[in-house]
Amino acid sequence: MDVKTRRHSTLELLECAHRLREFTCVWLQNPKYTDSRPLFTTQDKWTIVKYVMEVLRPFQYWTLWISKRHTVTSHQTIIVYNDMFNHMDGVMQALPKKKTPWKEDLFFTVKLAGQKLSKYYAEVTPTTDTFLISAHILDPFRKLRLCRKWAKGMDINPEDKTSYSTQYQETFVK
Repeated sequence: MDVKTRRHSTLELLECAHRLREFTCVWLQNPKYTDSRPLFTTQDKWTIVKYVMEVLRPFQYWTLWISKRHTVTSHQTIIVYNDMFNHMDGVMQALPKKKTPWKEDLFFTVKLAGQKLSKYYAEVTPTTDTFLISAHILDPFRKLRLCRKWAKGMDINPEDKTSYSTQYQETFVK
């Protein structure tokens, strides 16, 4: 998970295999590949793959979301952590009490991921928390969106040079 260049390769590989499963099945029907047929994944295994993909998607979502931002993201740390903790708690609660090996393995893996995330979250101290709150307050893009929302609510034309959003945007750009 910590290797930057491969952080989502597992999810991408599973998604690709899942999309190609029908084509692979047809391909394996060719008499030339009868020796390979036992390697094809069963429907039960595809169910597991789909479940694992659902577990991994939020990790990919937040990583890509943060990497695409062109503004301050530190103030959103708490939001990301809380969403991830909620996601992992939901996964652990959703796993039935049945003792199938793959569900036990997945439960254990999600539990370890939660511990790792907790380790990083523990580094958010009162000092860094103040920094995160300050970054949230000072985020110019957030303020600009808020000004635009106010202007829209008051039926103020965004092109109006006297509007908050226009004045703030001009000041910020300068």
